[in-house]
Amino acid sequence: MVVITGASSGIGRATAREFARRGSRLVLASRSATALKPVADECRTLGARVRAIATDVGREEAVDALAAEAIAEFGRIDVWVGNAGVMSYGAFERTPSRIFRQVVETNLMGQVHGARAVLPHFRRQGRGTLVLVGSLYSRLASPEIAPYVTSKFGLQGFAESLRQELRGSGIRLRLILPATIDTPIYQHAANFTGRRVHPLPPATSPRRVAHAIVRAPHRRRFTTFVGNAQRAGLILHGVWPRGYDAVVSWLKHRVELRVAGAPPTAGTVLSPKDGGDASTGGWRWWPGRLAGGMLLAGTVLVAAAALRRR
Repeated sequence: MVVITGASSGIGRATAREFARRGSRLVLASRSATALKPVADECRTLGARVRAIATDVGREEAVDALAAEAIAEFGRIDVWVGNAGVMSYGAFERTPSRIFRQVVETNLMGQVHGARAVLPHFRRQGRGTLVLVGSLYSRLASPEIAPYVTSKFGLQGFAESLRQELRGSGIRLRLILPATIDTPIYQHAANFTGRRVHPLPPATSPRRVAHAIVRAPHRRRFTTFVGNAQRAGLILHGVWPRGYDAVVSWLKHRVELRVAGAPPTAGTVLSPKDGGDASTGGWRWWPGRLAGGMLLAGTVLVAAAALRRR
C-alpha cells in the first residue's frame, strides 16, 4: 500500500499512475480535492484501489490524519512517497517573508511531518520504505530561487541524518534527486523577478522520475539522480566553484529568466490551483534537448580544462 503526497500533478501524478499499473493500493494526497479527483479516476481505470485525501503537508496534524486514514482504509502502509513541493523565483531581498517561509514549510517541513507520521507505523510493522523527493538543488545552489534551494539543502541533511538513525531497523529510506523535469511547477511558481520563468533545458519526462520512485524500495542505493545533463554542474562546482557561480548566474538570467513583462505573483505557494492539473508542463521540445546536450558537453570541457590547469 502506497501513500503519495503532491499527487495532483507533475511527478506525483506520474508516480501514482506507475504504482497503479503495478496493482498497488493507493492513498493520494494534495491540497486540492478537486485536483486529486482526475488522478484518482485515472488510477482506478488502471485497476488500482484508490483513496484521495485533501492534505496540506505544511500542517503536521493534517499529515498525521492522512497516515491514520490510510491505516484505517488499508490496514498498513508499505511505501510513503514525500513529493509535495512549491517553488519561488526572485532575489532574496525581493521575496516576501511569507513566501520564503511557506516554501520551506511545504518542501522541508512537509517531509519532516510525513516522516513523523509514518515511522511509528513502519516500526510496528518492522518494515517499510520512506521515499523523499528532493532535487539536484539539494546539492547545488542557484540565484533567484533561495527559498527552494534552502528547503532542498535542508531535506538532504534531514535525509542523511535520518538514514543513520534508521540503520538496522528494517526501514528503508531513499532519496530521489531530479534535475529539470517537465512538470507544471514552473507555471505554478511564485515569481518576483519581473521576467517569465523557463526551466533550464533539457527537461526530463516526469515518468522517468516515477520509475525511479517505484524502483527505489527494491534498490540498495540511497540516492538516485534523474536527469543527467544538469548533473554536469556537480562536476564543475567540484573542480571550479567560482566558474560554477559565473555559469549558473549567466544561465539564470539569459536562459531561465529571459523574457520581461511578468507581474509579481504568489503562484500556488500559498494556495492550490483550482480545478484539475497535468503531469507535464510542456517543456520537452527538441531545441531544448539539443541545448541541454551542448550545455553538458560545454560544462564537461570547462571542468576538464580547470582540472588540467590545476
